[in-house]
Amino acid sequence: MRNEESQKVRKGEELPTETLKRFLQKQGLMDHKDSPLSVLQFTHGYSNLTYTLKIEDKEYVLRRPPKGAIKRGHDMGREYRVQHAIKTVFSKVPKMLAYTEDLDILGTPFYIMEKMEGIILSYKEAKQRNISAEDYRKIANSWMETFVQLHQLDYKAVGLETLGRPDGYVERQVFNWGKQYKKAATDDVPAAEKVIRWMEEHQPNVYDHSLIHNDYKFDNVVFENEEWKTIRAVLDWEMATLGDPLMDLGTSLGYWTMAKDSDFVKQGIPSPTVFLGNLSRSEIVELYAQKSGKKINHLIFYYVYGLFKIAVIAQQIYFRYKHGYTNDPRFENLNMAAALCCNLAWKSIQAKKID
Repeated sequence: MRNEESQKVRKGEELPTETLKRFLQKQGLMDHKDSPLSVLQFTHGYSNLTYTLKIEDKEYVLRRPPKGAIKRGHDMGREYRVQHAIKTVFSKVPKMLAYTEDLDILGTPFYIMEKMEGIILSYKEAKQRNISAEDYRKIANSWMETFVQLHQLDYKAVGLETLGRPDGYVERQVFNWGKQYKKAATDDVPAAEKVIRWMEEHQPNVYDHSLIHNDYKFDNVVFENEEWKTIRAVLDWEMATLGDPLMDLGTSLGYWTMAKDSDFVKQGIPSPTVFLGNLSRSEIVELYAQKSGKKINHLIFYYVYGLFKIAVIAQQIYFRYKHGYTNDPRFENLNMAAALCCNLAWKSIQAKKID
């Protein structure tokens, strides 16, 4: 991934190189035990820790959970299994190379996959490239086509029918995310409790189900080149499951900040979608409906759910930071981002609109 910044490994997140080399050799991913191993760390992600391994003119990517993380949402075996299974029917995932639950290696389960070359559109990357308004339309179209393709996959054909429980999915998600927020809460955010109660009372009872990614946004896909027509890979499948595809869309909308949003919002949820030429959130919904053929009801609920889920994820990361499980300075103000998402969700409920 040529644009993704790999840097020196952060203190406290190092890998035991000699132990790791023995694993790589056992898996047939290196030939000589004395070959030097270079380890760099991707700087962009906020959840699982991701590294580049360079050895014998080969490059791999290693994924492992962060320290102090609950297993829910950081299940390496699940992420590995989903990508390995769908590779036969959905080419836009990296090839899975090795997975282990042997705690003697890194002290946690982890997996290794091929490194995908291409362009990942983080906010910083998009700003540096100075992408035209016309190209942002192409980007949104390619991104949405892949999103719809993902939701239309025959998950039963690849043996993923036990990945989740579609029946009761929405009710469980509302309950579980509310419970997780309360468990990780560090600040008094009145809007959080209001949003939880509102979602409990306004959740849809009838909905479709499909394979869903649960974290689909611009910086979780790899574009082939600056023609923006082809997505080579969808990354970060740690929360993939079977459920309501509109919950997936709602999460994407939660990340979809717009140029007309306040500066505080754009700073709190940085995204390339703020630049000129990007569609509005409502236009993204229309594009999904057009490409999927689905009628979208309960739109406010799905958007509010997406924002609240992002709030919980940010709050959980901040909880780990506050309790010393990580010293990554990027996490210092995530409690404010969590509060922002809760307040945005409550504002959307009151205004009855998503833009």
